[in-house]
Amino acid sequence: MIGSVLATDKRMHERADDVRKQKGACEGMSHIRTVFLAMMAAAFLSASAGATQSQPQPEEPVALPPAVEQGVDMVYIDPEIAGNIRWRNTKLDDVTFARYAGAPLDLIQAINPLYADLRRGLVAYQRNWGVLPQFTMPPGPALTIGSEGERVTLLRERLGLPVGSRFDEPLAARVADYQKVHGLESDGIAGDDVIASLNLGAEHYEHVVMINMERARRLPAPGELKRHIIVDAGSAMVLMYDHDKLVGSMRAAVGAKDTQTPMMAALIRYANVNPYWNIPGSLQVKLIAPRVLEQGLKYLTDRHDEVFASGSGNSSPIDPATVDWQAVKDGKLTLRMRQGPGGGNSMGKIKFMMPNKFGIYLHDTPDKAVFDKDDRWISNGCIRLQDAPRLAAWLFGAMPKGRDPDVEERVDLPEPVPVFVTYLTVEATTDGIMFRADPYARDPAVLARYFAEERQLAAARNY
Repeated sequence: MIGSVLATDKRMHERADDVRKQKGACEGMSHIRTVFLAMMAAAFLSASAGATQSQPQPEEPVALPPAVEQGVDMVYIDPEIAGNIRWRNTKLDDVTFARYAGAPLDLIQAINPLYADLRRGLVAYQRNWGVLPQFTMPPGPALTIGSEGERVTLLRERLGLPVGSRFDEPLAARVADYQKVHGLESDGIAGDDVIASLNLGAEHYEHVVMINMERARRLPAPGELKRHIIVDAGSAMVLMYDHDKLVGSMRAAVGAKDTQTPMMAALIRYANVNPYWNIPGSLQVKLIAPRVLEQGLKYLTDRHDEVFASGSGNSSPIDPATVDWQAVKDGKLTLRMRQGPGGGNSMGKIKFMMPNKFGIYLHDTPDKAVFDKDDRWISNGCIRLQDAPRLAAWLFGAMPKGRDPDVEERVDLPEPVPVFVTYLTVEATTDGIMFRADPYARDPAVLARYFAEERQLAAARNY
């Protein structure tokens, strides 16, 4: 889709030059108006967001259908929170993206402040790193203090330091700065990871910032909502906003690479207090059935697990003694199972329901140790909360209490609160930008789709 216009190399490089050189205000505003009108025209022709489906929504995460593209655009479940969706969630076409990527659109249209923060970070990155010589560094042993030779000379040139052939303290400090900005271990050693990063070129990282700006553009604009929550699956964090002001945050555990948390927006409409946990079929195979075969049915009794005859929510529990647990372990039989309320329940004390076709929700967890770790991309797709009672108090005014601790109870939220699940691999800092990991490996496909021609040209120039 993007290839035909991206092939227009002159237009692409004019856009890049506009951003880098920061042309005069009159010319810049004229360009922005042209871009804005083109975007509005494209938005007018785009299809509106679909209404929420009336059929029952899944209770647990389901695989994303191939048609759901998870790169930049967000799936809006509830049209009430779409806002000016025809403008900021327009499917990017060749012309508009090629012309406005990285542009200061926040000067002419209300956009989430993160967009402006990233735009300023992009300018700082171009000023600090984009102006350096861009060429390919040859491979070789890691370079550290005391190293000498031609590769050290090239590294000094590549990082903008005076000519020399010795790896000294200033070069180590410069390498450490580069590592910090580019999401690498900041040890001042130019190993394979640093060389590989340098060889991607500054333009690659500028494009990564631009696609993150596009993700930010899908988030609520100032004044659009009273309260909302942003879940960033890229950093595994939850942020709470009240009238555009950040009032709280907490760590989260989100989907693993094989069970990714989708980019979506939906309304939290109610909470389940003392929730049941519907046990996924994969865990029945990996955990439940093997333990039953080893420890007997007491394992199910101790966990308050129930087995049902069918997937219907109206079916009655059956005697687990009648189940062929070896067949379950072998993956030949899938049951409907749930764990009752209690201290060991994987849902903890509460789960926050935002009915959607992906079966995604936010919930408490009894396993708090996971939040002490940096690697929190471990869930089946749902969002585990570091401090669910605090979020509950913010939403409801106080942590809801059920009438019976052994019975799941629904508590409606008087005014539904929107949740935006995004995916950011770049962070704006006070002095520029910081790149993060891409745990779902989504960025390469987006870069290839929107910047294929520029990337090819950059690679040719670097050689």
